[in-house]
Amino acid sequence: MPKLRASVATEERDVYEEMLTQQEIQSGVDSVNIQVALKAVNQAVQSQDEAALLAALKLQALNLLGVQDSNGCWYLEHFNAYCQHKSKDGGRNAVLDKEEIQRVVNTCNDFAEAEKRKLEAVTRINTAIRLGIAMDTVQELMNPEAQLPIVYQTAANLYQNELFSLQLQGGRSGLGHEELSVAVEMLSAVAVLNEVLDTKDPQAVIEQLTDSPLGFTNIDQDNLNRYADMLIKDRAETLANGQEFLSWNDVQKCIDTVNIQVQEEHERIIAIAEINEALNSGDHQQTLAALLLPTAKLIGVNPALSKHYHDVLQYTKQLLCESSGDESAVLWLDQIQEAILTANQDEEEALALAAAVAHINRTVDEGDSQNTLQALQAPSAGLRAVLPECADTYQTELEHKQKDAADKGSTEGLWVKHRIKDRYDYFYNLETGQGTWEEPEGFEHNYSQLSKEDIQCVISCATAEYNRGQLWLANESFVTKLQARIRGYLVRKKHAERMEYLRRQEPHVVKLQACWKGYKQRKIHQDRMNLLWKNVASAVKIQSLVKMWKAKRQYNQRLQFFKDHEKEIVKIQAFLKANKARDDYRTLTGAKDPPLSVVRKFVHLLEQSPLDLEEEQEVTRLREEVVTKIRSNQQMEKDLNLMDIKIGLLVKNRISLQDVVSHNKKMKNKKNKATKDDLSAGDRLGIKGLSKGKRRKLEAYQHLFYLLQTNPSYLAKLIFQMPQNKSTKFMDTVIFTLYNYASNQREEFLLLKLFKTALEEEINSKVDQIQDIVTGNPTVIKMVVSFNRGARGHNTLRQLLAPVVKDIIDDRSLGINTNPVDVYKAWVNQVETATGEASKLPYEVTPEQAMSHEEVRNRLKASSQGLRSATDKVLNSIVSSLDNLPYGMRYISKVLKNSLHEKFPDASEDELLKIVGNLLYYRYMNPAIVAPDGFDIIDMSAGGQLHQDQRRNLGSVAKMLQHAAANKLFEGENAHMTPMNTYISETYEKFRLFFQSACDVPEPEEKFNIDEYSDMVTLSKPIIYISIEEIINTHSLLLEHLEAISPDRNDLLHELLQDLGDVPDVEALLGEGAVDPNDPNRENALSQLAKTEISLTLTSKFELLEGDDKDLKTLVTKTKKLIVDVIRIQHGETLPEILETPASASQESEHTRIIERRAVQDAQTPEGLKSSPAVLEDSQLPLEQKKRKITRNLRNLEQAGLVTISNKYQDLINEISKDIRYQRRYRQRRKAELVKLQQTLTALNSKTAFYQDQMNYYDTYIKTCLDNLNRKNSRRSIKLDGKGEEKGSKKWKSQSLKYTAARLHEKGVILEIEGLPTNQLKNVMFDISPTEEVGDFEVKAKFMGVEMEKVQLHFQDLLQLQYEGVAVMKMFDKAKVNVNLLIFLLNKKFYGR
Repeated sequence: MPKLRASVATEERDVYEEMLTQQEIQSGVDSVNIQVALKAVNQAVQSQDEAALLAALKLQALNLLGVQDSNGCWYLEHFNAYCQHKSKDGGRNAVLDKEEIQRVVNTCNDFAEAEKRKLEAVTRINTAIRLGIAMDTVQELMNPEAQLPIVYQTAANLYQNELFSLQLQGGRSGLGHEELSVAVEMLSAVAVLNEVLDTKDPQAVIEQLTDSPLGFTNIDQDNLNRYADMLIKDRAETLANGQEFLSWNDVQKCIDTVNIQVQEEHERIIAIAEINEALNSGDHQQTLAALLLPTAKLIGVNPALSKHYHDVLQYTKQLLCESSGDESAVLWLDQIQEAILTANQDEEEALALAAAVAHINRTVDEGDSQNTLQALQAPSAGLRAVLPECADTYQTELEHKQKDAADKGSTEGLWVKHRIKDRYDYFYNLETGQGTWEEPEGFEHNYSQLSKEDIQCVISCATAEYNRGQLWLANESFVTKLQARIRGYLVRKKHAERMEYLRRQEPHVVKLQACWKGYKQRKIHQDRMNLLWKNVASAVKIQSLVKMWKAKRQYNQRLQFFKDHEKEIVKIQAFLKANKARDDYRTLTGAKDPPLSVVRKFVHLLEQSPLDLEEEQEVTRLREEVVTKIRSNQQMEKDLNLMDIKIGLLVKNRISLQDVVSHNKKMKNKKNKATKDDLSAGDRLGIKGLSKGKRRKLEAYQHLFYLLQTNPSYLAKLIFQMPQNKSTKFMDTVIFTLYNYASNQREEFLLLKLFKTALEEEINSKVDQIQDIVTGNPTVIKMVVSFNRGARGHNTLRQLLAPVVKDIIDDRSLGINTNPVDVYKAWVNQVETATGEASKLPYEVTPEQAMSHEEVRNRLKASSQGLRSATDKVLNSIVSSLDNLPYGMRYISKVLKNSLHEKFPDASEDELLKIVGNLLYYRYMNPAIVAPDGFDIIDMSAGGQLHQDQRRNLGSVAKMLQHAAANKLFEGENAHMTPMNTYISETYEKFRLFFQSACDVPEPEEKFNIDEYSDMVTLSKPIIYISIEEIINTHSLLLEHLEAISPDRNDLLHELLQDLGDVPDVEALLGEGAVDPNDPNRENALSQLAKTEISLTLTSKFELLEGDDKDLKTLVTKTKKLIVDVIRIQHGETLPEILETPASASQESEHTRIIERRAVQDAQTPEGLKSSPAVLEDSQLPLEQKKRKITRNLRNLEQAGLVTISNKYQDLINEISKDIRYQRRYRQRRKAELVKLQQTLTALNSKTAFYQDQMNYYDTYIKTCLDNLNRKNSRRSIKLDGKGEEKGSKKWKSQSLKYTAARLHEKGVILEIEGLPTNQLKNVMFDISPTEEVGDFEVKAKFMGVEMEKVQLHFQDLLQLQYEGVAVMKMFDKAKVNVNLLIFLLNKKFYGR
């Protein structure tokens, strides 16, 4: 069988299987030819034979495209380079294949073509330069084929001029490519330098000088700032002169000039130091030599005055040491120059004075008084009080003085010594008329010469004597008056002695007058009595008529009084009924059986003290302030948000600046208007007017809002009858206003009741699945979160989150990024930045591709560790702050959980707790973590914002906590975060315990100790502050949805709405005439007036329906009040014992004093807190009558079974003790409420201040915009009018500020100056002056009076440094400056902040 199969297979093979085909043969031949050709090419490359290489490339076997004979040298060069590169990679001799050869040939051809085009481009450039058209030259330079460095089209003239100069120097051949490259690179750098100089930014100029390829020589690193300032100045001058650019030579010249100036300044400082050393040596010749040094550049130095220069400089230095308190102080340049000028002036004055004094002496010797007078009046003599009338006297006295002086010493000397300025001696030669400051050799003073002081003494004495004589002559009339007054005094003295005599005789005079007056009165009385006895019948009739008239008048007045006070009587009755209800509430509280003696000690606590009244007034005032401030802040926040939008549109040029300014003015007008209108606008003519109809309307609204406030079912149903957008606005305004933003415990209790009712209503009617609470946007949940995140819960969120959020924000090392693609891109960017080479990695990758890199995984791991650490901080802060959570949030969480459990009984505990977590964390806390600046968790300055990295860190932490609160593990797109799932599960367990504990809170009745009777026992009625518009809207909505809210027509709401009638308009509530009917803006005015707020004192129309003593509870209350009054006065072990013991007179008088004190206190009580007179009626009874009334009441109560005498009426004593305990709790609650209101008001004021800062920031921004706009307009006017520049320059006044470095060091502005000791800081002076550009300052530094450097300071740059957290900056490259304190100094001195 195998043989058979083999034979069959042999037979089946054909000729094609045995022989090669033509195609196969040709393929083999071609392959061999190609191998031979490739070998030839490789051998030609190795032998460096250009001709052989070109021939091999042209072989037909290779069939290469584009082989050109002209490119033979390029082929050989590129093949060599390619083979070297390939052999380096492979490690052995490289053999080229056909594809590689074709690729190298193509590259060579492209390169050769580029070289050809480059040479052509260079030729065109030279041609364009010769033609002299700048724009054509730049176009040719910018041609990519020229392969030149970057060219700036704006500097066309610069390129043309400089390249043309180079071309002329190079001859006719023109510029080569290498010359052009170097020249263009340098000229481009010069052009960039000119543009940088136009920005006037010294730092940018310095960077350009040091970093660019400009090639300047003699650049000193210490003088870079001065180079920059000088170049900026030269650039401005060249522009003013019409020159477009600073050339390279101009810049080099500027650098050389600065170097020379710096050298001269150093030499000048050395000269000043030598002057100070010469002063210390005490040699005036050495001082003169130092002053004459050329490097000091002092003017006006006269060698003849060397001694005086030395003395003046010594005195100046002494003053400087005394003023500074530093014995080592040295004189500066300006002080030395000033001393030289002073000494020169002293020389002139001293010579003139000495000559004048010598002339006076000569005229005195001559004996002519008139000549002497003229000499004395000479200005150079400097004599005072010289009178022509005293000429002879002067002559005589001076002659005597001269003779006396001659007797003291020699009169033969030629020299006279004068004392100048009480410090310096000046020597004058009488013969030559010259003077000197140095004492002449053989000096002998001529004593016959009077000094200036001697002459002035003679003149002063003679003039004073003359003036005294003239004074007596001029005041003769005054002497006469003096004599008259003396005579008057003598006469008055005589009269007083007479009156004193009469006063001593006064008893005798009075006795005489009394006798006479008594006689006259007795006579008149006797005459009157005789007349009356004669007319007795007529007198009786007149008296009866008068008594009848008085009785009728009193009756009519009383009757009219009752008619006029009908409303007050009704209110008194209502108050009495309310008092009964309050007493009913007190009887409900249980207590032990305290003895009467113990209760008696504390019954005084039931009295309302002045402190109670003050606290009630303060609580009422603070409530009003809190509500008003909340509404004001809400309006300011809306206005600021709108201003943000408008400024954003302004930046994007979507609206004009005037629109922003207009809105800013509206904001200010609203603020000013709010302070003026307040609550008084509605009190003038409207609903609070003094008429019966308006009063009834006011009371009807007060009854309505009391019912809405205390019965939450109405508002809860109304909320869900309105559309979503309308209900939200209704909640934000009317509902929170109705409850005064929960400013006290009562209103917080009622608001929580509303939240509970509304939430239960929403769950029952709108929630079909338990997840609807999470996926939807429940109205009540949104309302609860909004309320607790406002003023009430703001402090809680801040205390809970502020520390940890601030730690995360301040942690510069924390960088959380869990997105692998972002981490990958950041890594690639970092590598490229570090190496300066393009990365070979792709830039766009998928998360899976990014995770394949080890570096990305390491970075994600480090980021996850940072995320876990930050999350733990926030979680621990939340979990440990359970007690700080607002009670309202915890109670609503409890209601939410119970309501969902009731509707969905099959739901697990975990599902319910996740819903609670969605409320407590996701809705309440999460937004505050993501955007802490938007929820006032952290303090931000006006205009400040968080960095993008900080927001990403906070967002990552919030996302992690969100997953943990919902126990949602990472998967799908976040698969790279799956290692964190274990951590999420652990965190959820902590959250679960936290949510369970958060729901464990007491009911509001227990928490606030409030029930339906609480309003009846409080001292003051609830007050709300609501706008006219809100009243109208509420009334309208109630009527519109009345059938859905209250289907029962017998409901109280129907009765109250029927009392109110139809919905009034704004004018009906404000009063007719509130707006002029002819006013064209009447609608706008009415809409503004609709925002007017009024106060409503809420009362219940259905409080009391029964009368006085018919109710036993009222009887018990009155009895207790009487018992309290009695046991305060009378002592006893039991109540029957006290009632049976008669009161003493002292006890009655003490009781009377208590009643009077109550009356005085009640008179001083404000109207809103006063008790009704009917309540005080029983307390005003005498003590015995009270005891009788108590006995009568006790019998009635015993018959009713309320008390029994068997336990000595202990039941009543127990009730009194309960009243005392409640009063104590109420006072404590009121104090706590005061503290809470004050804290809330402080927080609101802080928020108001922040908003005010925002408004001020916007004001500054808008003013800056307006200044810039005005400056642009003024510049336009300057261009139009040539004289405008001069006028503008006259208006500009630079106000400079000078400080020594030592003073700035004391203020903390300057920390140190490198290379200068602290004790030398006093020799450095800083001169800060504002420039014409707003926000720019010029700072000059002087050392010992020599100006060293100056720098431009931009205020905006300082603010940017402050925003970036840079605390210290360098100025002049040497002085370290505190940025914050420098900003404070500039604000204080130049902006008045």
